[in-house]
Amino acid sequence: MKQMRYCNIVVNTGTKATDKLFTYRIPFNLLGEIELGDKVAVPFGRGNKPLEGFVFEFKAEEEMGKIKGIKEIKTVLKSDINLSKKQIDLCKWLKRTYLCTYYEAIQCLIPKKINTKVKKIAVINFEPKELEEIISNVSKKAYKQIEVLRNLSELRRMTVTDLIKKTNTSRAVINSLTDKGLIKILNENEYRSPINVKDIKRDTPNELNKEQLKAYDDVKGALKKNNYQTYLLHGITGSGKTEVYMHLVDHVLRKDKQVIILVPEISLTPQIVAKFINRFGEKVAVLHSKLSQGERYDQWKKIKDKEIPIVIGARSAIFAPCEDVGLIIIDEEHESSYKSEMNPKYYTIDVAKYLCKRSSGVLLLGSATPSIESYYNVEKGEYKLLELRSRFNNKPLPKVEVVDMRIELEEGNKSMFSRSLYEAMKESLSARQQVILFLNRRGHSTFVSCRSCGYVLKCSNCDISLTYYQKNNHAKCHYCSYKAVVPKICPECKSKYIKFFGTGTEKVEEYVNKIFPDFKTKRLDIDTTSKKGSLEKIIDDFGKREIDILIGTQMVTKGLDFPYVTLVGVLSADITLNLPDYRANERTFQLLTQVAGRAGRHEFNGNVVVQTYSPENYAIAASQSHDFSEFYNKEILLRREFRYPPFYNIINIIVLGKDETSVVRSAKRLFGKIEAETLKNKDLKNIQLLGPNPAILNRIKSFFRWQILLKYESIDHEIIKGIINYICNINKGKYLESNVHLIFDLKPYNIF
Repeated sequence: MKQMRYCNIVVNTGTKATDKLFTYRIPFNLLGEIELGDKVAVPFGRGNKPLEGFVFEFKAEEEMGKIKGIKEIKTVLKSDINLSKKQIDLCKWLKRTYLCTYYEAIQCLIPKKINTKVKKIAVINFEPKELEEIISNVSKKAYKQIEVLRNLSELRRMTVTDLIKKTNTSRAVINSLTDKGLIKILNENEYRSPINVKDIKRDTPNELNKEQLKAYDDVKGALKKNNYQTYLLHGITGSGKTEVYMHLVDHVLRKDKQVIILVPEISLTPQIVAKFINRFGEKVAVLHSKLSQGERYDQWKKIKDKEIPIVIGARSAIFAPCEDVGLIIIDEEHESSYKSEMNPKYYTIDVAKYLCKRSSGVLLLGSATPSIESYYNVEKGEYKLLELRSRFNNKPLPKVEVVDMRIELEEGNKSMFSRSLYEAMKESLSARQQVILFLNRRGHSTFVSCRSCGYVLKCSNCDISLTYYQKNNHAKCHYCSYKAVVPKICPECKSKYIKFFGTGTEKVEEYVNKIFPDFKTKRLDIDTTSKKGSLEKIIDDFGKREIDILIGTQMVTKGLDFPYVTLVGVLSADITLNLPDYRANERTFQLLTQVAGRAGRHEFNGNVVVQTYSPENYAIAASQSHDFSEFYNKEILLRREFRYPPFYNIINIIVLGKDETSVVRSAKRLFGKIEAETLKNKDLKNIQLLGPNPAILNRIKSFFRWQILLKYESIDHEIIKGIINYICNINKGKYLESNVHLIFDLKPYNIF
């Protein structure tokens, strides 16, 4: 086979302007040494600055013609971190689909290089039957050497550290035996793992009920045929979706294929990971943001080397280096965290579809509250529907009571708890059962204001009010982490009427401790789980019933399974309902249904109390009856009427900079160009161009933000994407001033 003399390389230049493949010559001394996907060092630019890059393609000499001035590769940076052919194809697909750069795509696929830890192993350099003869030749005074030899003869091998500790000796003794040739010291790679093997409590598969078995058989049929298919498993909370997942994983492993299982956020990882580890042991790898860089690298390496066939993790685990994926499971598929807000702004389900199509695998989406888009895909025939309508133990769904807080106020109750919730808490706690309270706001008070003049304490970098934290006695911005001391007098009118308004989880915890002082309370939110291991500790303590009342944000709404939780209280259903977002009703229904599903999952019946000022809202009414169909049928009509997904696509363009005048001028120029390009294209149908307007979050981290929105039918997506790429990527410098930046999202989940 003729050796290739040239290759196309993605060079890490750090700029979009040079986001393309560059051709380099392979020097004679490296012929045969360079493989596709290798990391190499190349000279770049006028100064021939050495930069790293990845080999994406090879080119034969005859393809190059008479092109002159082609530079040579300097060296191959041999390491474990290289790209396979499938990963290179995935990078190209990400670039085409989300208009990101090559290197932004590459960064999704590779971990940061961390040096592998090496441990020293002591082994016996003689046969055990020779032990007594060897000892007889060792000085009787060297009793520590003899003790080391006896221990090693029995155990055959130990880490040097453990051997020294067990024999209460020193490294000098080990060195002496090594010098005599009686023992050898070997270097072995030590893998860092987030999984404590000692904690594994192996279990056996549970027998599936009729509904579970039907779902399992349907998916298994596609797996046996090696046919790509997407299934939507719509199972009510507590219906046993995880057991179906595990049976399917077992089937895929018997076919010697790999499995990726995704959960929406780190809060769900501990319990579901424990279930899979107890079932499959060391065949499970975990990937999520709370791992150390070393742990993440070692897990990635074991997956790449095909030592571990099962990958569990949050969104980014979709890019695990699995070369032969048979099944991808996306649990709680409706969750917004499956949409990346960083470049590439990928949608995890789209990436999973690409991977499954490529490997003829199966994609299984699971949820008690499927997204509107996914259920619409069922109606169109693109997904196959599987249903679990009953809880796995035949227990009823919890009874949901909706409390109108307007009536509570009219009747003199000004506390944050309705009378129904207070009485229900007393009843559950007196029965030694547990309570979950849900409020989707962190901190103590949501804003600080002057009652005299209306002044609100805001972030100096963002157009956002600061959240008050009583524990540290400061106000904090949740967007840029700016902190400020709360003034004792108003900076505007100098009055003393500075007060705290609104309620967050910290304030709820304070109130609960006051009215239920004899019961242990704990918060579960970002503020209490920032330290490594803190999340697992809280969940473990709650599981052991060392915590009676768990108060939290949406981290408590899904995935958690505790047998003694009999009451869930939703303190304000209106927080998500009143967001300026077309998904507000959907998010409210999903959150309420999911959090309600934490109650009454085992022996005891469950109750839910939902507090709201909008009891007539259809999302709240449907969640009370656990009726997804009722909600979907009303929501889909509104989506069609107002031209929202799944009927129309949206592109969100944000123009931002620290000089507002420059931002406004740039936004108007950009809008004008997009409008001109879309108007002159006669193939486009029913496109709506909205803006330019100040974004809802008009100023974040000192950047002023203006927004342009495009709404269009999916049939026009490729044309619109081409226009956006031409204007907002390739030629953005023509429309944006030098101090202005641009962010665009082809499939936004948030349009703030």
